[in-house]
Amino acid sequence: MSKPARTNRATLAHRLRYAARNPSRVPAHLRRLLRDVRLGRRAGRDHVAYYRGVMRDDATRSAEAAVGSATHGRWLALGQMQFDYLREHGLTPEDRMLEIGCGNLRAGRLFIDHLRPGHYHGVDISPEILLAAQQTLVRNDLREKLPYLTLVNDLRLAHLPAGHFTVVHAHSVFSHSPLDVMAECFSHVGRVLAPGGFFDFTYNRTEGEEHQVLREDFYYRTSTLLELAEAHGLRACAMPDWDERPHRQSKIRLRHR
Repeated sequence: MSKPARTNRATLAHRLRYAARNPSRVPAHLRRLLRDVRLGRRAGRDHVAYYRGVMRDDATRSAEAAVGSATHGRWLALGQMQFDYLREHGLTPEDRMLEIGCGNLRAGRLFIDHLRPGHYHGVDISPEILLAAQQTLVRNDLREKLPYLTLVNDLRLAHLPAGHFTVVHAHSVFSHSPLDVMAECFSHVGRVLAPGGFFDFTYNRTEGEEHQVLREDFYYRTSTLLELAEAHGLRACAMPDWDERPHRQSKIRLRHR
């Protein structure tokens, strides 16, 4: 079950306690810290450019790790979890699906197989990850399903048709996003969402102080994101049945008002 964070992971006190309890993880954290400095100098305030650099760096070691899966078994399990959840919520082969942050098709391979040809469209900011997604298509013999995979530089979704997608999905995207990136998405996703459709996204939930760690992990109160969505003309609700799954993030669903 997902549990909300209560501790501010960005504080020095928390980092020191964590290092004392997990000394084997200190080198990896130091590498991330140095990477944060290096990428921050290049990208400045452009978070998409910054996180594209994070994905490029992670993908050189493993595309599956770059999308947040430490092992292949975990990659398979997380994809299956996302697919099963949407199936239980009525996903049918007739749905037209947009996956924001499709990665290397951890769940996308299952969505593509389930949907009719041409009904899946995945977007991502990382060219390296999209190349890995093409390999996933080949390995899973999904080429005949004609999925669309598109590299994007923002979340304005300007290249997509209005009112087209019955399901929009973003897993572990906003857990790595500041509020301005989320607001950009919320201000445009309603245009591409079909009447009666919905947009599901996950996020890192906290019941304490909202914070970020190394510009890679962001923690928000549920109320903050519900209010942000409502401010952009969308009806928002938390999805507590997702919290029953063995996953650390929580989920919100958006619809047209």
